[in-house]
Parts: sequence; structure tokens; C-alpha cells
Amino acid sequence: MEALTYDVAVIGGGPAGLAAALEAYKTGAKVAILERNEELGGILNQCIHSGFGLQYFRSELTGPEYAEKFIEMVNDADIDVFLNTMVINLSTDKNIIAFNKNGLMQINAKAVVLAMGCRERPRGAIMTPGFRPSGIFTAGQAQRYINIENLKPGNKAVILGSGDIGLIMARRLTLEGIKVVGVYEIMPYPNGLYRNIKHCLEDFNIPLHLSMTVTNIYGKKRLEAVEVAKVDSNGEPINGTEERIECDTLLLSVGLIPENELSLNAGVILNDTTNGPIVSDKLETNIPGIFACGNVLHVHDLVDNVTKEAEFAGKNAALFAQNGKIDSLKITVKTGNEIRYTVPNCIYKDDDIGKVNMFFRVKRPIVNGRLILKSGDKVIFEGKNTNFKPNKMENIRISKNLLNNMLDEIVVDVKEEV
Repeated sequence: MEALTYDVAVIGGGPAGLAAALEAYKTGAKVAILERNEELGGILNQCIHSGFGLQYFRSELTGPEYAEKFIEMVNDADIDVFLNTMVINLSTDKNIIAFNKNGLMQINAKAVVLAMGCRERPRGAIMTPGFRPSGIFTAGQAQRYINIENLKPGNKAVILGSGDIGLIMARRLTLEGIKVVGVYEIMPYPNGLYRNIKHCLEDFNIPLHLSMTVTNIYGKKRLEAVEVAKVDSNGEPINGTEERIECDTLLLSVGLIPENELSLNAGVILNDTTNGPIVSDKLETNIPGIFACGNVLHVHDLVDNVTKEAEFAGKNAALFAQNGKIDSLKITVKTGNEIRYTVPNCIYKDDDIGKVNMFFRVKRPIVNGRLILKSGDKVIFEGKNTNFKPNKMENIRISKNLLNNMLDEIVVDVKEEV
């Protein structure tokens, strides 16, 4: 088995992998992309709706158009691309074992960028009772059926979960002549972006039912109906609120899980909340030289943000390959009572000039709240009054000079103004 050597190896050829590889190449690294599918672009290839690129390209594109721009740039660069190549192991010393039609291959890299994306939570993750009839799909699976395979999943559908892909598929099914009875969300608030609620549900008169869930599935060979019910504040079904809805199709849009099996093999520590790696402000994991970006790190709302984050990871991976690890003290970032998670989880205390881009999500909707950063008992930053929603990823740019004079720990929280 011949071993190939690269400065930076990028695992995954979706939007994160493409952007990371290009930026690493521009920074002077010898780069390889390893992609398990037969084409680059990842999930974007089946996202034929518009709305991509508004921030990054200042132009409204479809998913395939957005991907094609990066694929063309990769093809024009001196970047080695291995398609139909499955990575089966990543070691702590950044050695990669993969296989394709030519057999096993080994890649020794000075730095690795994890860009494997995420997968959808299946029916088994939500423990819905009933048989296992045909007609039950994840929203992404149904999207591929229609947009790539040109197949019709059914005639009358119920959608469980109000994540963005579920909202987008409510519109897509309707345009294909499939009746969408409604979207049912267990939380008291929607989990998708407002623009998708407006353009995918309200514009098509598709009802959104909050604080409701699917409690039973009927049908043995083919789905015949589902039972829905209202839920209490703990998410438990309320007796007497059950309703049977006739349908032959159920789409599940109940969350995404970062693909981090390879990360665990390499000894990367994961965040219990996001299921993505714990990273520094350079997007470096606890393993020196292994970086993470995109949905394998934390689930994003917009592909434009994935691209920007991936470019940063690719640049830092290339610099690591050139210079090696620079040891410095770190500030640990902790979450307060109202914050679900932050990225990054620690910040280097060094002489870098500039700002740290910190992303976070809140646990619940907060009206008229202020972002607070504390170091010990001292408030080091207090934002303006604004509204926070769990379905929107927030971010703030923090001065590095401000942080370098702080203690070894800062706490990020939101203070609700009463």
C-alpha cells in the first residue's frame, strides 16, 4: 500500500471541504480532498431551491450553482481530489486510511481538516411506536428522491419537525402535486429560519402546528395514517388530544447529527451538546493539527457561514503544516444558564491582532435580552437589547486585546431584561 504525503488533507468534499481546501491551497499548502461520493458538492447537489450565496457571493443561487462555483475553483487549482473514496480510519498522528476502486490507500498529512458534514436523525431516534411500513422518509432522503432520482414519495404527506429542510420540503412536495396536511413541531416555537416559514409554509397555506408531535404510526406494508397529539411543557403527549390523520407519507425533520465517528477514532473530544468537536478559536481540536469546520462542527443555518468558517479552518491548517503548533495559554469559554453552546470552546492567549468570531445558540426564545461576557465577577462585555431565538445561530466578534487581559475563563450568557 503506497503512502501519499500532503500538507493538508481535507475529509469531505461538500461546501465546507471545498472552501477549506481552497483556502489551504491559497496559503501555500499541498492539499488533497477525500470524498466518498462520486461528485463534489455534498448536500448542495440536491438543494435545487434558491437562497444560497446571498452573503458570500452577493447573489441568489441554487445549491448546485453555489457548489459549482467552488468546484470550478478547485478544478482550476493544483488540488488532488479523490472521489468515490471512503476514509475508514484517522489516527491521532494524522495518518489516514481510505479505500476506493484501486484498493486501500494511505495518506500522511501534516494537518487534517474534518469536513464530513452531518446526517439526519432517523425514526429510531424518536422512538415513535407502530410498524415499519414504507412511506416514512427523512426530509433529506425525500429531497433526494424527488430532486435527484425523479421519484415521487407519495400523494398525501405529514411532516414531523420544523427544521429548515422539513419546511423546504413542504413547499417542494406541494409543487410536485403532493398534498401536505401540515407540519407538526414538538417545541412551542419553530426550529427553522423565519424566511423558510414565510416562503415555504405561509405562502402555500400549509399549517404549522406547534407543541404537537406524532404519537403513532398506522399501516403494515404502506403507511396509512399517523396519530398526532398535543404535548405539555415537558414534551409529553396530553391524553385526549389525539387525532388520526390519513396519509401515505411521513417526512421526518427532527434534527441533524454531525458525522464524527472518524473524529472519535483520532481521539478528538466531542461537545456533549453539539456532538461536534471541541475547538479553539483557530478551529483546532484537542489533537494538534486536526481542525474542524462546517456541519461536522456544529449545525449551521446558512451555507455562506459554513464557507467562511471553513476558509478560516483551511488557512489555520495550512499554517500549522508550515509552522507546527505554537504553544500558548488558553482562555476556556463556558456557557451560562441561557446559552446552549458556543464555538469556539477556548481562545488562545497570544499576540494575534484582530477579533475572535464566536457563534452561539440560546436555549429558549428570549425577548429583550443582552449578551453578557464575564471574567470572574467582572462583566467584560455587554451587548445591546435584542431578541434571541434558538432557531437562529448568533455570533459576536470579540476583541482579542480585550480577552488577553482576562482570567483563564470567561462565561457567555444572555441577561433577560424584565
